[in-house]
Amino acid sequence: MARSVDRQDSRSLRRPPTLSSMGRPATTTHERCLLHKRFIPSMMRRTLRRSCDRCAKAKASCDLRVPCTRCLKRKATDCVYANEPLTSTSTGPNSTTYSGKAANDGSIALPFDMFQETIVSNSFDPFDSYPNTRLPRAYVQQLMQHFLSDITFQYYPLDPDMSSNPFVVSWWPLALGDPALFHVSLQTACLDLELKAQRGFLNSEILMNDSVSLVRQRVENPLLRYKDETMDSVVTLAAIEYGKRHIDAAKMHIDGVKGMVQSRGGIQLLKLISPLTARMVSWVLLILTQIPQFDVQDDFSVGDAIAPIPQWLEATTSQDQIPPYLVDLQLDPLVGGVFFRLRNLFRQHHLSTTDLHDLTCFVLHKLLLPSSTADLRSPNILETSQCVRHATALYMLNIHGTTYFSHAELQWSLVSKLRDNIESVPGLFMIHHRPLLLWILFVGIVASYGTPHHPWFTTEAELFASYMSLQTWDETALSLEEVLWFKSPEMSTSKSSWLDSYRLQIRDEIKTVA
Repeated sequence: MARSVDRQDSRSLRRPPTLSSMGRPATTTHERCLLHKRFIPSMMRRTLRRSCDRCAKAKASCDLRVPCTRCLKRKATDCVYANEPLTSTSTGPNSTTYSGKAANDGSIALPFDMFQETIVSNSFDPFDSYPNTRLPRAYVQQLMQHFLSDITFQYYPLDPDMSSNPFVVSWWPLALGDPALFHVSLQTACLDLELKAQRGFLNSEILMNDSVSLVRQRVENPLLRYKDETMDSVVTLAAIEYGKRHIDAAKMHIDGVKGMVQSRGGIQLLKLISPLTARMVSWVLLILTQIPQFDVQDDFSVGDAIAPIPQWLEATTSQDQIPPYLVDLQLDPLVGGVFFRLRNLFRQHHLSTTDLHDLTCFVLHKLLLPSSTADLRSPNILETSQCVRHATALYMLNIHGTTYFSHAELQWSLVSKLRDNIESVPGLFMIHHRPLLLWILFVGIVASYGTPHHPWFTTEAELFASYMSLQTWDETALSLEEVLWFKSPEMSTSKSSWLDSYRLQIRDEIKTVA
């Protein structure tokens, strides 16, 4: 049910909440229009309420069916929704979308142009309906603003468009209809603000206590236990607890969400039904534990494990047309297969940001799953394989960037292992595969930036560049790109793209090569 508003005059009913009501200077009319464009994605309507009228009036949870369970139990003759419920569409109650191009069926998204005049006219409040909290209304609205304008794009920077970012078009509508997920979402925003303010964590502790209580209620309800809202809440709580170094609590949440995934038929089936939930669960659990929590499918795409993207299956592990220093590279078959398939894939296909995320998740799980070393013929092959394994994993993290939660600890762990690997590789590897080792060192330069390992990688890279008589950045870049490089026409021409940043960062490290 929409919250009541102060009726000081008739104009206040039409005026949206301004930043002055949140303790900030009042905005101009033009700024309010821009604010609305950011806060009201294409799926928002005149009311954000998703429950039926009867459940909203009773302030009860609504399962969004037609008719809903509550109306059925009370033998009500009507079950009216202000917004068409998600279950009325063919996508199913748990489905989500990444495209932002859903048909105009009233389910999730409607074209932004249809609402542009309404938004500009400031005719309705985007925060007129949301679950109750113990925090003041003005502060809750500030947290909602921060979540939509900042946290959303920290979680999923791969899609900067608010009309298609999955945390806006999929996560946020679920949060507005579910108290547990709403509290968890506010908590992420609250923690971010309180960390910056350095004035304690009073409000986030209130939200944390209420979040845990509300999630426990959902878990104890067999009808709600395995829904997307529950899983999204639990995996977020796991990350928050891990960030606070409450390892036991984080492990409890991790084990809980893994059980939910299994009950939903496995991670791949979950992804087919609820892509955002599946992507977040598999990725967050990996970066928290630093060990893959789910298996990966083979080339036959059989099973409930994490599946590769179609481009992976189309690429081959062929070693045709490769430079001489990669021809006799003796590697663990799994590591060699991943390395050469990635090399061919990056040369043959253009990847969307979503494909890049799915590919990175799949490759990291494949590379970091415990593997048997019994079949390796010599310690030299083992050390070389581990070197390429960790460098490839770091390269995928580098080109992917941070998503959902920071992977800094996983990256630090891999950087430390990579340095140990490089120091242990045989001398013949350094001689016969020098360009590959240079590529590995430059991956280490980028991945170790800001850590004690950074000077070591920089010094070693300069040394090997000197051995190879590389005098300019263009010569060095050509050598690196010949080994393994992800190319994108759009990104390579953009000054703000991750690829350009990657190249600039490396260029700064070798301004002059002896």
